[in-house]
Amino acid sequence: MMDSHDRCDSADESRGNRREAATPPVPGSDLPAPRLARTILIAALLSFALLTTVNILSAGVSTTAETTGLLLLLMILALQLVHSVPGGNRAPLARKCLTLAVQALLTYLPLLLFQTFWATMAGYLAGSLLLLLPPRVAWPLYGVVGLSMLIPPALDGRPVIDSIRLAQSSLLTGFVLYGLTRLTELVTRLHAARGELARRAVTGERLRFARDLHDLLGYSLSAIALKSELIHRLIPAHPARAMKEVDEVLSIAEQSLADVRKVAGGFHDLSLRQEIKSARSMLDAVGIDVRAEVELGPLSPHVDTALATTLREAVTNLLRHSNASRCCIEAVQLDGLVRLVVENDGVDSAHHAPSPYGGSGLGNLHTRMTAVGGRLESGPWKDGTFRLLAEVPAQSASSTACVGG
Repeated sequence: MMDSHDRCDSADESRGNRREAATPPVPGSDLPAPRLARTILIAALLSFALLTTVNILSAGVSTTAETTGLLLLLMILALQLVHSVPGGNRAPLARKCLTLAVQALLTYLPLLLFQTFWATMAGYLAGSLLLLLPPRVAWPLYGVVGLSMLIPPALDGRPVIDSIRLAQSSLLTGFVLYGLTRLTELVTRLHAARGELARRAVTGERLRFARDLHDLLGYSLSAIALKSELIHRLIPAHPARAMKEVDEVLSIAEQSLADVRKVAGGFHDLSLRQEIKSARSMLDAVGIDVRAEVELGPLSPHVDTALATTLREAVTNLLRHSNASRCCIEAVQLDGLVRLVVENDGVDSAHHAPSPYGGSGLGNLHTRMTAVGGRLESGPWKDGTFRLLAEVPAQSASSTACVGG
């Protein structure tokens, strides 16, 4: 059963914790929700256009006038579809003004022929104004379009209530088209953002897996390589000791296999105390004099794992990049802070690290330490030694939050 801190892993890959790898969804245009939103918007546009079509056919005008009206209706519908495209308000201002001017002409000129039967198209114009123009300009013009629809019924000699009804329906139509278009755009952006978050989650999971493999296996594989070289030298003269080293190599290999399984399963707690013992055994085996000072109290799992991983990387770098004859390991806890210091001689002056943290390994450790509220320093120290310092609160904020949550 997983500990509580493993159940509250952060979504931020820099915290070094495991996230569920989500499969990125298909791009927003193929997702059901954006497609449904667009379908509703287009259905609303076609419904208003159908209402105007019925009005034209019942206006009692000539066939030529009916045909002209239907063609003009198709032109307005095409313009409205262009205006209702998500992100249409980001088009150049000149183009927006041109298309709005054309739509205004196609809205008001046919009123001379069809009178109130054409008035539904004013709702399209009102919606387009809201969609394309800045609010401080769009809303007053939106109101002007609504008020202009008070005139056609009055010219026909209809009651005032008909004028009010026509103005109100025009404003409502424009508001509905504006709302549906903005909703479609919002849904599309939301699903695009969800897809991006999913892709980042996958990338973060891959980085976590690569980082954990490096941190956990770099030390073990280095230990196996060094002990194998030692065994090769011991076999002729000291076969009994060579057999003992073989047993240790097998033990390290088994631990490496267990580490790989832990990484794959997202459960990779380590113990700093155990790692200090392993480091002493490893360094003793290659003839490095080790002095260790350990004064530790209870540590949170996050902190214990981060410090243990730091010690592994420090010992791995010591074996790879130095000719050390002695090493000092200090792990002390005082006033709520845990301090890990690894210092060694035999620094290889020819070795140059490409990154500020000494390579990808120490760079990974810097990320881990930052995630638990700590800090990491490494570099040359007095008397030509190399010193790595890691300092972190014994109970990190991330683990406290997980336990509390």
